[in-house]
Amino acid sequence: METLPGRAGETTLRAAPETGTKSLGAERERRVSSRKPRNAGPEEWRARGPRSAERRVEPLLRSTTTTQLQQHNSCHDQKKAELRARDAPFMRGRARTRGRFTMADDFEDDIVHFSVDDLAVKGFGVMEEIRRQGKLCDVTLRVGEHKYSAHRVVLAASIPYFHAMFTTDMAESKREEIVMQGTDPRLHPKNVLGVRSFAEAMMCPALYDTANSFLQQHFVETSTGEEFLGLPGEELLELAARDELHVEGEEQVFEAMLAWVRRDREGRAPLLPDLLTCVRLPLCRPHFLTDRVQQDELIRACHKCRDLLDEAKDYHLMPDRRPVLPAYKTRPRCCTSLAGRVYAVGGLNSAGDAVTMVEVYDPLTNRWEACCPMGSPRSRVGVAVLGGRLYAVGGSDGQERLSSVEVYDPDTNTWTKVASMNSKRSAMGVAVLDGQIYVCGGYDGVSSLSSVECYSSEADKWTMVTAMNSPRSATGVAFFEGRVYVTGGHDGLQIFSTVEYYNPHTGSWHKAAPMQQRRCRHGAAALSGRLYAVGGYTGSAFLSSVETYDTASDQWSALMPMLARRSRVALAACSGRLYALGGYDGYANLGTVECFTPESNTWRQAAQMSWHTGGVGAGCLPFLTM
Repeated sequence: METLPGRAGETTLRAAPETGTKSLGAERERRVSSRKPRNAGPEEWRARGPRSAERRVEPLLRSTTTTQLQQHNSCHDQKKAELRARDAPFMRGRARTRGRFTMADDFEDDIVHFSVDDLAVKGFGVMEEIRRQGKLCDVTLRVGEHKYSAHRVVLAASIPYFHAMFTTDMAESKREEIVMQGTDPRLHPKNVLGVRSFAEAMMCPALYDTANSFLQQHFVETSTGEEFLGLPGEELLELAARDELHVEGEEQVFEAMLAWVRRDREGRAPLLPDLLTCVRLPLCRPHFLTDRVQQDELIRACHKCRDLLDEAKDYHLMPDRRPVLPAYKTRPRCCTSLAGRVYAVGGLNSAGDAVTMVEVYDPLTNRWEACCPMGSPRSRVGVAVLGGRLYAVGGSDGQERLSSVEVYDPDTNTWTKVASMNSKRSAMGVAVLDGQIYVCGGYDGVSSLSSVECYSSEADKWTMVTAMNSPRSATGVAFFEGRVYVTGGHDGLQIFSTVEYYNPHTGSWHKAAPMQQRRCRHGAAALSGRLYAVGGYTGSAFLSSVETYDTASDQWSALMPMLARRSRVALAACSGRLYALGGYDGYANLGTVECFTPESNTWRQAAQMSWHTGGVGAGCLPFLTM
């Protein structure tokens, strides 16, 4: 039998033709006697002569009489019936694969045509199931201490690196186990897309999810590499649309899209309007829109792209039209699963005095280390992370409330003073929105405040913005879904369960669904599309309870409580987890720390702080910016 080329997923088999004979019977006798022995080698088989269908069929027809043809047809019909009976189970099975099976004349040496239309769709799934059963695997890959059994042909078909390895004379092409020399099992911006492809080919969901998370956290560095520039268009569109990309501004996403298009301008330019739709142009700085986007030749040559640019410019020129824009175009991205380190800032010592101490926690090692102390002692301090730096805002030094602010630079391991707030505040809430720090409410030493002010690091200036609907001290504040949410707190007379949020597009405050439990002195943070409120104080009880808010349903729901009651607790999101630091349980200030895993709705103890026992502020500096 000879294998003939066919369409994808098809195999055609044809009997090897022979030279002409005198009669049909003699032709059959010659074919049987010349059929390839089972142990014949390729040289011996090729030496039997040319195999041409024309050379076989034409003399056969010339030497066949009518009677012989009738005998042949009768015998052929009988043989076909036998073949059908023999292959009935197989033919029933083909219906499940939507295949086709045809037989031409000439019995077992006829042409056989079989195809599977959905081979490309189902093939890899079947191969993965075979691999999981440990069958037909012909190579093992060892990366560090990890081993992966695999099929060479699947790796070669999926990843160019393995195609080159297995289809050349490299020594690895014949080894049963291949040590990936020089391969760091840890992810890196230069290899994350390749690792993700490898995980997909090997059907390793855990590794695939890890690579995806890393890709989101390190999008900017990854976008400059060769792997990124070689991405298929549909994969890039899906990536560019993600809310979870960690970028300092949409300008970085724009530059990544343009770099990808320029790699193959002729072939990729038609995708530019779709890619630009994924870039949240209204969030770009006005000067960038006019000086960079508007002047780019690719943008100027595309009518749809110019329309998107005009829409972004209108966003800045006509604020009253902002509410009509689709929400996704003006919603800042927020990578809440950032891998980084948690900083515990200020707070109280065992004697109850405000401290300058700062310590840092590494989730990978579960250890706390001392860090450069602040210039001023601060308890009940607000903490914010902006531009890869850590801000300590206001608080109390034990004598008075503070308006001063200082910023920590991890590159130089130093604190520097910046502009002070317009008001003295402690026990206030702090959040970062659109590249600016918002400080909400607090206590000035006389009364609870409703005022809100906003800090621009570029101008080093604080500006008053619209005040909250209610005065709130000891409130929980967090950036969530493109807004600043303020939860609970008190006004000196009552403790609230109410919630309000600030819309930067309208410059106004709006009510949201109240929490299930009134609370003040609690922690608030956003993680993975949810807003969390943990611990606090009701006026009569210290809380361990936790609840979470969903904007789609506008409802709060209870979660697993913490292991300890915590008032004046600090809450930080880091590496896909929530960390609750310190607090007061009604008897003593706490230096203990708990970690919450959203997927399992569980709390566990983390390493205890070394120098802090309560009133601490917390923030997460991602590794990306360190």
